[in-house]
Amino acid sequence: MRQLRVFAAAAARLSFARAARELQLTPPAVSLQIAELERHAGSRLFDRLGKRLCLTRAGEAMLRASRDIIEKVRLLEDELSAMSGMDGGVLNVGVISAGDYFIATLLAEFCKRHEGVRLSLSVCNREELLRLLNGNGVDLAIMSQPPRTAGLTARPFAAHPLVIVASTDHPLAGKRRLPLSALAQERFIAREPGSQTRQAMNETLRRARIKPVIAFETSSNETIKQAAASGFGIALISAHAIGYEVKAERLAVLDVEGFPMRAPWLCLHRSGKVLPAAARGFAQHLQRRGASTIRKLVPPCMREYWADL
Repeated sequence: MRQLRVFAAAAARLSFARAARELQLTPPAVSLQIAELERHAGSRLFDRLGKRLCLTRAGEAMLRASRDIIEKVRLLEDELSAMSGMDGGVLNVGVISAGDYFIATLLAEFCKRHEGVRLSLSVCNREELLRLLNGNGVDLAIMSQPPRTAGLTARPFAAHPLVIVASTDHPLAGKRRLPLSALAQERFIAREPGSQTRQAMNETLRRARIKPVIAFETSSNETIKQAAASGFGIALISAHAIGYEVKAERLAVLDVEGFPMRAPWLCLHRSGKVLPAAARGFAQHLQRRGASTIRKLVPPCMREYWADL
């Protein structure tokens, strides 16, 4: 099963490195698992065409079978988990990277009440998280903007404001009610394509007919904060991520029309899926306690952005 899961991840992404990141393995470990599976199959499963990785015909057959086997085993695990009850089950949840700032606290609260629950947590961008959810890699996914695809159930549980930040000595810092057009000539420090924050930035600027000047892209909120604080450019970022930098006067939240963008945090699962007891329990915990727990984590200097959400 381990070899099939590693192979399925690599085949879905056509990348050993991306599969390694998703599965929290090293690339050599992924290569070793796939080599073992190829020896068992007696066929090569991948070919390299230049820098591109491609499935062989045997690989395509193996992928179809792998997905079928993994799904059947997953359904069995769900059924057994439900039989054993919440305290004997596994909580398999994924969250976009902005959720890093509160998910551990919510999980800790839940696990104090259900000490037998075992955790599996994936932190990734929106595109990768949806792929995990649709591929049954996680039972629950936590993000802000619901996907346009059918077959998913989404329930809001807390507020998620997005703001635009710059260094405290930026010319726009401290100015009131800036129009979006004031950002047209600014350099943006942007999240990578596929992330929810990047999608929100692109859609907002597109509606304002602004073509952003991208200083650089990164998958790290910490890098974005440091770059903005050093005067490298401005950034659209989750308000969850910047409380301590604002308190330390390293970052300023720009007063731009339409901001903060107000979106709910959502808990998603596949509509037809029978959730294990632990996943059902955690989804209920988010509904009951999610908003109040997150609000307690917000530094006083940032509470105005949650005031009317």
